[in-house]
Amino acid sequence: MNMKKKEKEPGISRRDFIKASSTVSMAAMISGTGILFASGSDKIRVGLIGCGGRGTGAAIDCVNSSPNIVITAMGDLFKDRLDSSLNRLKKKLKKENLLVSRDAFFFGFDAFKKVIACDVDMVILGAPPHFRPEHLKAAVEANKHIFMEKPVAVDPTGVRSIITSSNLAEKKRLAIVAGTQRRHQAHYLEIMKRIHKGAIGEIVSGQCYWNMGALWVQRAWENWFYRKSKDWSDMEWHCRNWLFLTWLSGDHIVEQHVHNLDVINWAIGSHPVKCTGMGGRQVRTAPEYGNIFDHFAIEYEYPNGARVMSMCRQTSGCSNNVSERVIGTKGSTYTDSANGYIQGANAFKYEDESPNPYVQEHTDLIKSIRNGKPLNEGKRVAESTLTAIMGRMSAYTGRSLSWDWVMKASKLDLSPPRYVMGELPVRPVAVPGETQLI
Repeated sequence: MNMKKKEKEPGISRRDFIKASSTVSMAAMISGTGILFASGSDKIRVGLIGCGGRGTGAAIDCVNSSPNIVITAMGDLFKDRLDSSLNRLKKKLKKENLLVSRDAFFFGFDAFKKVIACDVDMVILGAPPHFRPEHLKAAVEANKHIFMEKPVAVDPTGVRSIITSSNLAEKKRLAIVAGTQRRHQAHYLEIMKRIHKGAIGEIVSGQCYWNMGALWVQRAWENWFYRKSKDWSDMEWHCRNWLFLTWLSGDHIVEQHVHNLDVINWAIGSHPVKCTGMGGRQVRTAPEYGNIFDHFAIEYEYPNGARVMSMCRQTSGCSNNVSERVIGTKGSTYTDSANGYIQGANAFKYEDESPNPYVQEHTDLIKSIRNGKPLNEGKRVAESTLTAIMGRMSAYTGRSLSWDWVMKASKLDLSPPRYVMGELPVRPVAVPGETQLI
């Protein structure tokens, strides 16, 4: 297909997509401070944007977190995803918690705008990470409270947008909670409280890991990876296989490992100032697996001089490890999704019950809305996302990077030229030492 013909294809341009995210109904523009909801009642009406597994799961967790939560609008790029999500919600939720009429059921690239324009008080942003900055911008401008999945961007341009929108949300007293559920998990909270009170002294180093099996195993042809259908355009194949494309997922260091990097930033109380990374694509060699790496190793340096080694891997047949360690002058901590303890002079092990953090994050969000004291986690999850993006950029290029350069000077924007179900070649796999730093 020649470029001249491609220019005439119907679709949404990058410029139009950004413009659309700013277009909201007049009713939304004048709805007030964002504290009131559902016409002053105790009921909170929620719109779901992005109806894949995590978005649907977040909707279920949200309803289960507090009373009087109702899903009233849904949107996704693909209608079949909408249908499967609705079927799952019908099985998991009571009828009174799922009140989505057919005129509040949208698909296409502009579905997010239509959900936001509905009479909803809050939106769940569960589309692939690439779309998060524009979806958040539109939701904040429309005075909606927000739950957004992590990561919140795939490039520095997107991170800067998230921070701008989060600052506006704070001025409007809108709540933003991110899907970094460890921030709401009891044993993590207890360990962090003790770290910040000096239980392990000054932090000098740490390690964090998301080392797992191959993403495409475990019946993955139907669960994680989709072979290209003859009826699909390039763009459709990309969006259905978003985990395997850097422009959509940020690569697995951003999409998954952001959890562990967020824990390290939380413990130290800062984002890193420098990083040096490496990585590659040793087992994920076939072109149908997109252009992401299968392993990364990044060394991060923090303002106090502490060095943290970060590893993440998606390779079958290897040892798995998803955890964090923080080492201080008086002891060390270990945390993973189930355990947390401190070793040293102030030894401690968390042994109390820990509520489901995927539900708890919504409980905390809804409580903050109803109390008129909205949580806003936007800036800190943006910084954790940039921590991961910075590591990926270093590994892709082979260059050591500073936080200030990535945050303030990088012009990297992974957006496609057009949002249209048409031709979209896969960008080449990065080659350290050859891939240019942008």
